[in-house]
Amino acid sequence: MSLSFLSLIGTSRRRAAWLLAEASPFARAVTRGTTLLAANTAYRVLAGRLGREGGIPPEQLLAGEIGNVETLSRLRALLPLGRAVQEDFPLELGDDFMPLRVTGMLVPGRRDWVIWDIQEMPDNAAALIAVRQQRDELAAFIDNAPVGLYSVAPDGRFLFANRTFAAWLGLQPEQLVGGSLGLSDVLQHGEGREGEAMKPDWEGGEAKLKPVKDEKGDVGKAGLRLVSVSQTAIPDPEGHPLRYSAVVHDLGLELRQRGTLRPVEAEFRRFFDQAPVGILVLDAAGTIREANAAFAGLCGRDDWLGQRLAALVREEDALALTRHLVALRRGEIFGRPLEVRLAGPHERVVEVFAASSAERDDGQSAQLVYLVDTTEQRSLQTQFHQSQKMQAVGQLAGGIAHDFNNLLTAMIGFCDLLLQRHQPGDQSFADVMQIKQNASRAANLVRQLLAFSRQQTLVPKVLDVTDVLADLRNLIGRLIGETITLTMTHGRDLGLVKVDQGQLEQVIINLAVNARDAMSEGGELKIRTLNYHVDRATELGAETVPPGDYVLIEVSDTGHGIAPEHMAKIFDPFFTTKAVGAGTGLGLSTVYGIIKQTGGFIHVESAPGQGASFRIYLPRYRPKPEEIAASRNEARPDTRDLTGRGLVLLVEDEDAVRAFAARALRNKGYTVIEAASGEQALALPTDQLNRVELLISDVVMPNLDGPSLAAALRQSRPDLKILFISGYAEDSLRSSMAKSPHVNFLPKPFSLSQLAGKVKEVMDAEPPGGNRPAA
Repeated sequence: MSLSFLSLIGTSRRRAAWLLAEASPFARAVTRGTTLLAANTAYRVLAGRLGREGGIPPEQLLAGEIGNVETLSRLRALLPLGRAVQEDFPLELGDDFMPLRVTGMLVPGRRDWVIWDIQEMPDNAAALIAVRQQRDELAAFIDNAPVGLYSVAPDGRFLFANRTFAAWLGLQPEQLVGGSLGLSDVLQHGEGREGEAMKPDWEGGEAKLKPVKDEKGDVGKAGLRLVSVSQTAIPDPEGHPLRYSAVVHDLGLELRQRGTLRPVEAEFRRFFDQAPVGILVLDAAGTIREANAAFAGLCGRDDWLGQRLAALVREEDALALTRHLVALRRGEIFGRPLEVRLAGPHERVVEVFAASSAERDDGQSAQLVYLVDTTEQRSLQTQFHQSQKMQAVGQLAGGIAHDFNNLLTAMIGFCDLLLQRHQPGDQSFADVMQIKQNASRAANLVRQLLAFSRQQTLVPKVLDVTDVLADLRNLIGRLIGETITLTMTHGRDLGLVKVDQGQLEQVIINLAVNARDAMSEGGELKIRTLNYHVDRATELGAETVPPGDYVLIEVSDTGHGIAPEHMAKIFDPFFTTKAVGAGTGLGLSTVYGIIKQTGGFIHVESAPGQGASFRIYLPRYRPKPEEIAASRNEARPDTRDLTGRGLVLLVEDEDAVRAFAARALRNKGYTVIEAASGEQALALPTDQLNRVELLISDVVMPNLDGPSLAAALRQSRPDLKILFISGYAEDSLRSSMAKSPHVNFLPKPFSLSQLAGKVKEVMDAEPPGGNRPAA
């Protein structure tokens, strides 16, 4: 680019600048020093949207806000390093918010020529809004401080002025920043130097604010005001003055009425102490000399005076903070925030903003530091990342469960077939039982994994919690050992619940095992049930329990309790305080997943050395008479005759599962037609399909899935009975199964008796009514 550009310069500099500006798809401007040489159409449109003229350079276009002055100065200071520099600017546009990304680059061979590109960045809006809100609070504090503040360029142009300083002149800040007035137009020397011209690089001292005039007369309405100016030069990386910043004190008011100084100091102290961010003053050694109430609240201690700030942060952040503050004092970096964690029981995350050092009235060096609390924002980011991880793990768990459940179905099924040929006295009988029992354990592990990700298939039924706990008493007693006393207290007239019995038993067992591990030297495990009524929405920790009737199950122990810092993490997956190899960290997360999927709530109360109490709130269920009868029938031993007759179409893409299911049903007296896919099933002869009484189909299959196959068959056979089988969670299949109403479901893995029993139940039921095609 440099060769073509230099060739253009030889003919016309203005023409070259115009061509460079128009060549950009973004808003582009070309400047020489502080003079705008050219700007493209997009730049002029942007200036119009901001309510400014298109003929001003980017520094004036964007410098109308307090925080942007420092950023623009830093950006221009980095340009001589020979590379493109970039900064993000949050700007207000009426009621809207405009995030801009500004890139600056020196033109090769032309040290004072700069190409500026300005691009809107809507994706950065959320992050910039959060930063902007914090910055606006600080900006409002600075803008209304009881002292005047300004910053000027080396040529005297105002880069920033707070509202206090502008008000002393009878103006608004925007009339100074970006306007035609310079420092010499508003200030004149005092101390006998009234006739001397005011230069931007003066050393500071006593001065007077002048009445501001233009060609039409007075612009401002203020008269002469005696002030004291403390001015500091801010250098660029090469040591040249980049800008001059000053603090202006009103001496006239003090001289006229010294008694009014105390209220002013009190007002400043109020602003200082009530600022929404932590503000402190450090000396040259980084020791705290003064701080406001917000800082004391952040650090959670009252002995901060005289302490080094680096000693109040986490040890691993102390070195980085010390280096950051030293670099700021030396002017090596400009306004860049640093994130650190404060030490103490309540870990607070803060962003540190600091200014370069300045000399106080006593001659000592001082540095002003601001701490902005970002703990909640960081926590929300962490929760968001954790939820993304959990979603990914849940999807992985569902995929693994599907394939694994197919394998377990075949293993358990063929074991059942083998057990039909071997009596308990056979040597092979014990071997086959071992295989089946281990396969059943594997099935429980899959259910636990799905419970952890809240995707397991639930088979809810009406239960009396008292009966469930009575059946578990002996098992729990063996699990906790002889050194722990088990006490069960059952509530009177306890309500019924509708839950998956196996999952509820797993919840109780997991809590009992956790309590056992917390009582290594013995103790007491109490399990209590009672009816519980909630009149209005009640806060329990981070959850809200809606009004209604609940059955409360309380599991409490006398163990070592849970540390306060662990209370918020105990239900997190893989979090454990046990030794390596002693726990997986899935026990309580599984409990939480099951309870939430059941529609209940769980709350824990604990303190170190005082044990822990887990309270489970399950919605009370008021069953219909037929549900109570069905629950009683299920409680009786299954002595039904599972044989039957009829033509069954079995569609399953897993060969081993299909082979087992076909053999099992044929052994029970059914005629079975097998198909390895939905397409193969539809290709069967029409007369054969018309005689099928029951379709047993896997739900998830390549190309044509089970619900689509069922819908196709029911177009001609609306009375066809359907039984879906799947290793996926039932909840995740409801949308797919909705295409085939009046269907039954059997989750994998299943045993021979479970398959035969379900088929018998469906075959004995009434066929679907009506001739309405499936949706």
